[in-house]
Amino acid sequence: MIRLATALALVLTAGVALPSYAQTPLDTRPPHGANQKPQSSDQTRAPLPEKRTEPAVSVIAEDLPQLWSLEVLPDGGMLVTAKEGRMFIVGADGSVGTDIAGVPEVDAAGQGGLLDVALAPDFDTSQEIFVSFSEPRDGGNATSVARAKLVRDDKGARLEGLTVIFRQTPAFRGNNHFGSRLVFGPKGELFVTVGERSNAAVRVQAQDIASGLGKVFRIDRNGAALPDNPFVGTEGALPEIWSLGHRNMQSATLDGQGRLWTVEHGPRGGDELNRPEAGKNYGWPEVTYGIDYSGAPIGAGKTAEIGTEQPVYYWDPVIAPSGMAYYHGETFPHWQGTFLVGGLVTQAVVVLHMDNDRVVAEEHVPVGARVRDVKAAPDGSVLVVTETRGGSSRILRLTQPS
Repeated sequence: MIRLATALALVLTAGVALPSYAQTPLDTRPPHGANQKPQSSDQTRAPLPEKRTEPAVSVIAEDLPQLWSLEVLPDGGMLVTAKEGRMFIVGADGSVGTDIAGVPEVDAAGQGGLLDVALAPDFDTSQEIFVSFSEPRDGGNATSVARAKLVRDDKGARLEGLTVIFRQTPAFRGNNHFGSRLVFGPKGELFVTVGERSNAAVRVQAQDIASGLGKVFRIDRNGAALPDNPFVGTEGALPEIWSLGHRNMQSATLDGQGRLWTVEHGPRGGDELNRPEAGKNYGWPEVTYGIDYSGAPIGAGKTAEIGTEQPVYYWDPVIAPSGMAYYHGETFPHWQGTFLVGGLVTQAVVVLHMDNDRVVAEEHVPVGARVRDVKAAPDGSVLVVTETRGGSSRILRLTQPS
């Protein structure tokens, strides 16, 4: 049974005191890539900001199924996806609606399931939403994107006209590294981030423009490649590809200039902040920071190579990123122009202070649980989806202390 939690201003979550901020630098643990050196001094381990923010945390709703994503509706409600293949609306007051009918079938094993949800840019009139999910297929499964109309009436809430508009290929029999985030660009284009399926036998396809593994795609609302995509007209290439050489992107958002930014999971070390650009190669698995889970180097152990892009910023040890928002509200003035990234391992909202497209400071806001998604709400507060591994979720709100 889902219980509603009383919204309480906290400096602790679930009765656990939030840790105090660390001294500069934020992370003093030795990196897993002990012999690896950044290409620039500001590429990793940024200092804490001079003025740090310690928000009040309130619980909007708890005892929810394991959630994966959240979108704020125009009426203040929250449309959420649950990994197991459910979707419902949580009211601004924490009330939880019944399941939305008509969601696609998902393969929810491992990291798969019902993943991201995004409102169409014209949602107010079209009521269209887009969802990404791990789709069961002949030969295994893969990430797909569907479009549908969200209908709410006296019969309940349901998806009508569900149509799969895009399918990542090839399918693979595995349960890891599906991605996936959906971000609409300033011209109405849809960016789709995916993973490279993790397995060493297939992850090399992140470098192959004939494969859909380890890519950012750029498509229209019908799933077609945009005519100015970088590989349109290239023989053998998938025309939907925007950028390549990615590992597993579960964080993506636009900045204040309408540019796409992503954070992807690295191996043992090597989580990356990137600003993916048309046709560029971000290296994986030939070039990366961090090491394999076995302790061995990834490939030849290269951290830089001509023809591949360096990450804007990287973490070693990792934060395990999921969810991302660009903050431009008034509730937290010191966060203006920052990226807010969910941290699964850090169990915190990771705040990246930016200047001229570089990370100049990093702070963590601990919430006592794995952070799966982060959204900046219209009122300037920050919404945070947390989870216990394989268990339940909460929705939290960060505000200024009273």
